[in-house]
Amino acid sequence: MAHQAHAYHMVDPSPWPLTGAVAALMLTSGLAMWFHFNSLTILSLGLTVLILTMIQWWRDVVREATYQGHHTRVVQKGLRYGMVLFIVSEVFFFLGFFWAFYRASLAPTVELGECWPPTGIFPLDPFEVPLLNTAVLLASGVTVTWAHHSIMLGNRIDATNALLVTIVLGAYFTALQAMEYFEAPFTISDGIYGSTFFVATGFHGLHVIIGSTFLAVSLARQVLFHFTSKHHFGFEAAAWYWHFVDVVWLFLYVSIYWWGS
Repeated sequence: MAHQAHAYHMVDPSPWPLTGAVAALMLTSGLAMWFHFNSLTILSLGLTVLILTMIQWWRDVVREATYQGHHTRVVQKGLRYGMVLFIVSEVFFFLGFFWAFYRASLAPTVELGECWPPTGIFPLDPFEVPLLNTAVLLASGVTVTWAHHSIMLGNRIDATNALLVTIVLGAYFTALQAMEYFEAPFTISDGIYGSTFFVATGFHGLHVIIGSTFLAVSLARQVLFHFTSKHHFGFEAAAWYWHFVDVVWLFLYVSIYWWGS
């Protein structure tokens, strides 16, 4: 940092945005090929490129933050604004799914039997697996907050244990949701009910997997002494994201599982 007279980070040229965009294109194209032609070649290649991009891009960011000193207070402030705006964009992403669900359920058409759930649909019991999943996610919100406070207090053992418990709870939630999907008495092709249910809960499940990955990277960094009580925005961003995932699930549970059933 000695050669510059400002606190901002001028990012070096990087190939990872380009490879990430290529991976996204291959994923969407690969999904279409899988659905229509039962071919996994492009999808598998896209996943490989995406994973390699993630590993190397995150590696570069960790180096800039931990070893090169580029993440000054001014840079961290900008990163916080960026994370807040990202979460706001995610809120509107899920808002579209809720809009579709309430539009269909509050004014069911003749084709649906003028009732909700539609005629012939047998919804899941909200007081079985969905309620357990709600308890699991709420518990994970407590443990990630415990981890945050432990990092701020410099308690490495508690922070590591709390992060590990949070990741295990996230994996447990994902396993329960997968079991729920396999046992569901309806499919994504069962009209507006099936499509809104699986798209909304499925994208939430994807966000749980992403958040668990985010926390797993934070756990590895915590073990490697990357975080201090004053410099741990990488974990803080993961915690914000996890709390967002918790709140979205509460709305999903109340709207789709409980009220919608």
